[in-house]
Amino acid sequence: MERFDVAVVGAGPAGSMTAYRLARAGARVLLIDKARFPRDKPCGGGLTLRAVRELPYSVDAVVEDVVTRVTCRLRYGWSFEREGKTALCLMTQRRRLDHYLVERAQEAGVEFRDGARVDVQSDARLHVDGAVANVEALVGADGANGITAKALGLGGDIVPGVALEGNVRHGVVPRELYSGRMVIELAILPGGYGWIFPKGDHVNVGVGGWASEGPRLRERLRELCLAYGVDPTEVTDLRGHRLPLRRPSTKLARGRALLVGDAAGLVDPVSGDGIYEAFVSARLVAEAIVAGAVESYEPALRAQLDPIASAGWGAKVALDRFPRAVFAVMRLPVTWRALEKVITGEVHDPGSTKGVERRAMRLIEALARRAGDPGRAYRTAAA
Repeated sequence: MERFDVAVVGAGPAGSMTAYRLARAGARVLLIDKARFPRDKPCGGGLTLRAVRELPYSVDAVVEDVVTRVTCRLRYGWSFEREGKTALCLMTQRRRLDHYLVERAQEAGVEFRDGARVDVQSDARLHVDGAVANVEALVGADGANGITAKALGLGGDIVPGVALEGNVRHGVVPRELYSGRMVIELAILPGGYGWIFPKGDHVNVGVGGWASEGPRLRERLRELCLAYGVDPTEVTDLRGHRLPLRRPSTKLARGRALLVGDAAGLVDPVSGDGIYEAFVSARLVAEAIVAGAVESYEPALRAQLDPIASAGWGAKVALDRFPRAVFAVMRLPVTWRALEKVITGEVHDPGSTKGVERRAMRLIEALARRAGDPGRAYRTAAA
């Protein structure tokens, strides 16, 4: 029988960063993943600057492109482009990023076991490849399709989204066309958007939206490619994935068991990005475990992320219901300044903006209220 202070199930960004922070604090940590590393993972592979601010070390070694410009377009019609004052997003690939994060965790003293079979018995015991391991705390970081949340009666009340993505090599797409620039194609499917992200030797193209759009994603991706002059047959490495979006009632912790990242549904509702939320949850769960106050994790996480979830849900439904009006507000230079501050982490969430920037955000909030604004449930839960 083995003993660890903490077992972390799942070695994505949330799991690896949780393990790293705990090991640096002196805990004996077991990090487990069912896949052999390095392994690929469906994801756009973007690290916003607010996500980078959460990192205790540099990830420059796995950065393939630095985005400073964003092109936004509405249903293959009106468009605008904005330049950031600084870098907005670092582009990588999850195969490289996740392996890099695991290696940093191992350097910190984490015991890593990949390709492992895990059976979660309780918040204090699990079987790893048939052997019993007893722990003082158990962190579920095994994503939207993981076993930990279900085994421990956590999670639940998740709104599912879906996405489909693939790669187009440079040569088929000119490198200089997208270098340093990302494209966001808004409102081409309910509950989501399309994208083109620059990488080292290719661009990543994808579409995502409500789960009900799953049967139509291939056709939506084909339309996106054709609109940008890309032969759909040149798209390789096609992969789909779920986007778990939590509700205020989603249970994130119980006893000595806690969820982080996608396993907790910590995905931004409007962007579908979950890496910032993964890093925030890793930091907060490590702080709670080290302090011996695991019960403090869920309130701390909600205080940090509920304002962002509230704004994201509001923007999502407003964009679905009033796409032209939302796009018109987004085109305003003052709105871009507000969004840039959120993306880079200069302000915590849209509600934290000031002056004319705050007034621009209130225009979107007003449209969200007219559309039903599910984001208000997060504000009520926090009250």
